[in-house]
Amino acid sequence: MVSLPHPSVLHGAVSASCLCCRKGKDQFDNLEKHTQWGIDVLEKYIKFVKERTEIELSYAKQLRNLSKKYQPKKNSKEEEEYRYTSTRAFLATLNEMNDYAGQHEVISENMTSLITAELTRYVQELKQERKSHFHDGRKAQQHIETCWKQLEASKRRFERDCKEADRAQQYFEKMDADINVTKADVEKARQQAQLRHQMAEDSKAEYSSTLQKFNSEQHEHYYTHIPNIFQKIQEMEERRIVRIGESMKTFAEVDRQVIPIIGKCLDEITKAAESVDHKNDSQMVIEAFKSGFEPPGDVDFEDFTQPMKRTVSESSLSNSRGDGKSEPKFGSKSKGKLWPFIKKNKSPKQQKEPLSHRFNEFMTSKPKIHCFRSLKRGLSLKLGAGPEDFSNLPPEQRRKKLQQKVDELNRDIQKEMDSRDALTKMKDVYIKNPQMGDAASVDHRLAELGQNIEKLRLEVQKFEGWLAEVEGRLPARSEQPRRQSGVYEAQNPSGVNSCAQDRESSPDGSYTEEQSQETEMKVPATDFDDEFDDEEPLPTIGTCKALYTFEGQNEGTISVAEGELLYVIEEDKGDGWTRIRRNEDEEGYVPTSYVEVYLDKNAKDVHKPLQKISE
Repeated sequence: MVSLPHPSVLHGAVSASCLCCRKGKDQFDNLEKHTQWGIDVLEKYIKFVKERTEIELSYAKQLRNLSKKYQPKKNSKEEEEYRYTSTRAFLATLNEMNDYAGQHEVISENMTSLITAELTRYVQELKQERKSHFHDGRKAQQHIETCWKQLEASKRRFERDCKEADRAQQYFEKMDADINVTKADVEKARQQAQLRHQMAEDSKAEYSSTLQKFNSEQHEHYYTHIPNIFQKIQEMEERRIVRIGESMKTFAEVDRQVIPIIGKCLDEITKAAESVDHKNDSQMVIEAFKSGFEPPGDVDFEDFTQPMKRTVSESSLSNSRGDGKSEPKFGSKSKGKLWPFIKKNKSPKQQKEPLSHRFNEFMTSKPKIHCFRSLKRGLSLKLGAGPEDFSNLPPEQRRKKLQQKVDELNRDIQKEMDSRDALTKMKDVYIKNPQMGDAASVDHRLAELGQNIEKLRLEVQKFEGWLAEVEGRLPARSEQPRRQSGVYEAQNPSGVNSCAQDRESSPDGSYTEEQSQETEMKVPATDFDDEFDDEEPLPTIGTCKALYTFEGQNEGTISVAEGELLYVIEEDKGDGWTRIRRNEDEEGYVPTSYVEVYLDKNAKDVHKPLQKISE
């Protein structure tokens, strides 16, 4: 009989393998927890950067709102105040703060694109990779556990067959020793024992084969599969650590990149602060509020020692003047003070009656009427009455206001004339090319523009008359040339003369609305026919290249071939046509969309070779 090893001999080796499987499973659980913690750290850093970008955006928005809040409003008094160097420096500071806010927006954008977006995408990839690695680990773990279960089943079957073979052997020996048992029963017991021994041998062979297979699988599992999986997990974790370190470095680099620009903004603020010129600002204040009034003369001394003259009202002052007697004057106390701001004499001997005399004298004294007149104008200005000729202002301020008004009206006239010229050219194109539009459709607008120009011309003449009066001359005298449109230099100055005469006849120097209307009726109209005289050949202002072929079949157009180079003599004025020249005898209009124009910045009537330009 074959002796079989007892199953308990193999139980120790199998139990050790089972313990290793459980330990390997525990390591997978630990690694799974650690890698999940690493992903949580990465997501926490992403959240930190995202909140930083929100703070940067909020800070930039607040800076922009702050800069916008203190910006001067258009067409307001604040805009006029920004002509001083100190206020211009403040405006430059506001503009630089706006750029400063823009750099914080750049920080937010760069952090969002370079860190937040990249790390968010990387976290998704990391989760997928981690899931794949642990899936492979669990699969390998399940395979080794399956092999282990097969080995356990084979072992239990071998153990059971060994026990049954042992019992069958004992039964056979018992039957063989018993003399009362028949030979047939002994033979039967012997065959049964041999069968059990054969089954035990087969179980042993199967168990041995399963054990060898399990050992092979276990060796491959612990020395090949699991180390590879652990290595991949380790590499994944190291990449995560490197990536978060690089992101932290990028976090600092994004800030560092804008530091030079922020420093430049601060340098500009410093430069603006250094440009503040107190002397210049003081001079501008002087120019802005300079009145042009002449200082009043000295106040005459009133002699109260003569009782006879104290009983007289105004005649005492007039008589004293008429006698030609010179009286002493107070040169130190009243000298250098303007009349509206003269303070009362604090001498105890001065009474109320001489003050009334002095006030009456100022009202009746002809040389000082302009002072009282200016006082009345100042009061009318405070009450809200602002005359059209700015007569409520001091002479110097009035001159500036009138000059500004003349310049403004001339600019409006130039705009209207430009619009009229464009419509006239459009009308000419419509006349030559009826299919492009109706020429009569622009007549009404041309008439309106002509009326507007005529009204503005009359306004210019009216204000120039007032300006000439302030400067103490008529428009025909040109000691100090003023800025005005050249179209109106030859106008009839009769309206200006009448304006000045009306003002001389006014007792208080004001100018009423009715007088200005009469002046407007007297100014004759000006003929603009000279604008439509024959023009000289236009100079070239650039070159062009034909993008497409154009067949100029209508009058005023010119045919061009694709790729042809020509001269530009008149650019598009908004009607969609450009005037070009091929040579001295061939010129005309082509659609602007058919050519590519190259305007010469220093355009002069010089024909550059087209071949050289094309190169």
